[in-house]
This record gives sequence, structure tokens and C-alpha cells, in this order.
Amino acid sequence: MMNRIPEFVGNHPILFFALAAVIGMIAFFEYQRLFSGVKQLSPTEATRLQNDEDAIFVDVRDDSEYKKGHILGARHIPMSNFDKRMTELEKFQKKPIILYCSNGPRASRAAGKLRKANFESVYTLAGGLGGWEKATMPISTKG
Repeated sequence: MMNRIPEFVGNHPILFFALAAVIGMIAFFEYQRLFSGVKQLSPTEATRLQNDEDAIFVDVRDDSEYKKGHILGARHIPMSNFDKRMTELEKFQKKPIILYCSNGPRASRAAGKLRKANFESVYTLAGGLGGWEKATMPISTKG
């Protein structure tokens, strides 16, 4: 079986490199998530944190994604403007902040930036908005 791998790679180099790229991306995002010091919260944990500790949701998706639906009451700071607009969150520096995007990578990058700026309680929403919807949590299309 192992002796057929070089034959497969020789016959399908594009497929092999595509697979290697996907595995590399998954490894990179997992590494980033594990070593960023930012905890992921399930939709239930995020809701509990919002109710108990007045956590703030921040949507880092672009405008068109946000308009299609977002978590009720979430602040919208697109990742493309995050560095410029991060100061808007300074008044919440002592509160828990839960960042989300469609499925995680953008929220993880934003969370890393907030941690470097000494925000105390920074979290990401596991599965992003997709995970929120999968858990049948409410979505708003207003504002």
C-alpha cells in the first residue's frame, strides 16, 4: 500500500498539492486557535455569559454578510476595518467580548488583536454564526 503513494502523487500532482494545502490550512487555524489564549464558547455558553456578565457580541463579517443576519444586539466591526475601529471597544475592555464571523478564522484573528491590546476576557463563538444557527439560536436582520 505505502509503495503506491509515490505512484499516486506522480499521476495526480494537482490533487496531492490541493490536499496538502487543505491539511496545511487546517493545521494553521488549529494552531492559531490553540495557542492564541482565546477560548471558544458554544452558543449556550455564550448566551449564558451574555446574560450573567453582560458580554458583548462583535460581528467581524463584512457588511453584506451582516445584513443577511446577525446575533441580536451584536456590534458590527468588519475585519477589513478592525484595526481602525478597535478603539470603539475600549469602553468594554473589562467586559467579556465574544467575537464571531461565519465559521471562525476572522474572529480568531480579531480576538488575537484584542488580547494583544490587553482586553481581559476575549472569546470566540465556536462554529461562528453557522454554529449559532445550528443551535437554533435567534438571528436578526435589522440594524
